[in-house]
Amino acid sequence: MAETSARPASSESGRTDGETATMNAVVYSAYGGPEVLELAEVERPTPADDELLIRVVAASVNAGDWHLVRGTPFLVRLLYRGYLRPRFRTPGVDIAGRVEAVGADVTAFESGDEVIADLSEHGFGGFAEYACVPETAAVSKPAAIPFEEAATLPTAAVAALQGLRDAGRLRAGERVLVNGASGGVGTFAVQIARSLGAEVTAVCSTAKVDVVRSIGADYVVDYTQEDVTTTGERYDLILDTAGSHSLRAYGRVLAPTGRYVMVGGPTRRFLSALIAGPVLSATGGRTFRGFMLKPDRDDLELVRDLLVSGEVRPVVDRQYRLQEVPEAIRYLESGGVTGKVVITSG
Repeated sequence: MAETSARPASSESGRTDGETATMNAVVYSAYGGPEVLELAEVERPTPADDELLIRVVAASVNAGDWHLVRGTPFLVRLLYRGYLRPRFRTPGVDIAGRVEAVGADVTAFESGDEVIADLSEHGFGGFAEYACVPETAAVSKPAAIPFEEAATLPTAAVAALQGLRDAGRLRAGERVLVNGASGGVGTFAVQIARSLGAEVTAVCSTAKVDVVRSIGADYVVDYTQEDVTTTGERYDLILDTAGSHSLRAYGRVLAPTGRYVMVGGPTRRFLSALIAGPVLSATGGRTFRGFMLKPDRDDLELVRDLLVSGEVRPVVDRQYRLQEVPEAIRYLESGGVTGKVVITSG
């Protein structure tokens, strides 16, 4: 994993020798809440031979960003080797922007191209005016897709696709329950499941019912009025992003060969799916598992194409400017977000 913010800039960035190009970026040096984040002037990165320098036009906020900032659960610190203090100074993984410069070995893109990129395996750094990323982690952005919508795709849409198609082994004609259907992953999951030919029941709160229905859910359950695990309905696949019930409770509404997949959600529930899931799966035809996104360029292209075709449309709740990233993360942490929160360069 390359820490792009640490690379020095070179003369190809459009300045005279001896000068250092700078940019604005959201940085932090100690774990904590959104208040530890600040906008600072830092050195602009320079692309390595296989990389693109991208002028970030829009980025989106994910739960992983605030976990990274807070350093919780402790597994986050172990995963990124930032045991006592953050290893990476700037969070943000989902970006859309224009290519500013390319490394010597880059063949797929050139300066001026519009792209979508995933920085999650490449040092983060999306909440900044510029970011570097290998060309293998970027895909072209069609002109018809606004930057603000394109930036919502790399984490939430790809996680929904992989959770349904790969972990959930979804087949056309099956019945799918999406729990947490109004969130970032959930809003994409409802639409992608429909595009794969499934019948979709979506679970959300009263305030989100109209939005979830508008994106194509066949049935909507308001969890404040009805407990979906006690309805007697049966589902071939449950994609759970909220973790609001126990695995055994979900098992009551799974078909005899049904699959339960948890994507994100509360840490305790997710760990339960990872640890207890295999045990429960061994006792009958039902399977239970926790799922983690694997960044994949082909899958990013696939969800981009679903957006172009109109089969999927991002739900953008609010937009914030770069200097307002702390407020954006605070809002995401509140749990009241419908769809995605986007950061713009304006």
